[in-house]
Amino acid sequence: MLINSSDVIAALITPPGRGGVGIVRLSGSNLEPFFDGLLGFTPTPRFAHYQPFLAEGGEPIDWGITLYFPAPNSYTGEHILEFQGHGGPVVMDCLLRRSIELGARQARPGEFSERAFLNGKMDLTQVEAVADLINAGSEQAARGAVKTLQGQFSLQVSQLLENLIQLRIYVEAAIDFPEEEIDFLTDGKVESSLRAINHQLEALLANVTQGALLKEGISVVIVGKPNAGKSSLLNALSGLDTAIVTDVPGTTRDVLREQITIDGMPLHIIDTAGLRITQDIVERKGIERAEDEIQRADQILFLVDASKPFDLSDNDFFLQTEAELSRGGNFTFVLNKIDSPDYSGFLAHQTKHPVIEISAKTGLGLTELKQHLKECAGFVSAGEGVFSARRRHISSLEQTLCFISQALQQLLSAGAGELIAEDLKQAQQELGSITGDFTSDDLLGEIFSSFCVGK
Repeated sequence: MLINSSDVIAALITPPGRGGVGIVRLSGSNLEPFFDGLLGFTPTPRFAHYQPFLAEGGEPIDWGITLYFPAPNSYTGEHILEFQGHGGPVVMDCLLRRSIELGARQARPGEFSERAFLNGKMDLTQVEAVADLINAGSEQAARGAVKTLQGQFSLQVSQLLENLIQLRIYVEAAIDFPEEEIDFLTDGKVESSLRAINHQLEALLANVTQGALLKEGISVVIVGKPNAGKSSLLNALSGLDTAIVTDVPGTTRDVLREQITIDGMPLHIIDTAGLRITQDIVERKGIERAEDEIQRADQILFLVDASKPFDLSDNDFFLQTEAELSRGGNFTFVLNKIDSPDYSGFLAHQTKHPVIEISAKTGLGLTELKQHLKECAGFVSAGEGVFSARRRHISSLEQTLCFISQALQQLLSAGAGELIAEDLKQAQQELGSITGDFTSDDLLGEIFSSFCVGK
């Protein structure tokens, strides 16, 4: 259903700065003032006109291409007018200011896509896929976003919703019309339907989890004592000379970040200051920042210089640090410098955590380390069924699964029809929030505010 809005919104939809082409887009219910004021004529729908864009006195601001898309056959479902001119910031600013003079207002971040959603041109997952496609960090992530934009994710959610609605109708009809003598508690239909929906949800959740990893990846924090090779490992994984590498303890005093991809999954690598007791105020600040990153990390790599002999103080340090870091997330020991003739190949104490052997200098063991990080994240190489997804989708599917499991438990243990119906209702609302069938205004505001102004 079209939204009732008389506002005409305008925005620069190409990146700011200098370029060969820049585009200003307008969308709204009445574009006549802009036809007259900027063009001097009414453009033909879906036809490329080459003509001047006019300033207030009639002199040209620029010459370029004008495209007009009447409602409802446009991106937003409203009338859309696009001016494609030379991509200089002054020219684009003049076009945008002239549009505002004629009655348009500057579009809010994501407002074009928000109008597309409200006008039924896209559902919420497709809208989010627009932003995911723009921000894709790998070819696999871009392909996943395109699949979601084409509606593959929405189709699976819609099919599940339809199955859920049909089951609700059956259960609630039996409750509301007992004279029909439908014994839904014992006829087996409800149980088989609940189990089928549960199975479909689990399969969809597996794909969505992969899609979220494809989009967001995981954060990996490298920690350890000074001179263990943390900066060398960051450089080796990223393939860049991002971090300064010296033999001087305490060289890294701040948090350094790099991003790589493993089979399309983003890996946010964070190098931290060496963990030790120090009186240096600047280094101590770096250690505090390292501790903050550890608390937020998905995966912690504790790097050990295994070319040096262990002594009692080392053993006490590792025991204490392992106990502290293990509470923060997944934890792996990485033994560095396996290419050294002094490499011992063992830890000073037994550990329950995984141990990976590498040489940050030569690259030995890095392939195994990357594979280990994939396994820790639960990521498999992106296949045909993986599409772009977000953490909120995972949360909604998990909540839906919870309600379906509760309904099944109510059926098998208590036989409480009203409670089953309530669980099914909650499951439908949770599942519907994915595509926007049941969505709060707060959620919509959060989603669209993360878009760029031109979308």
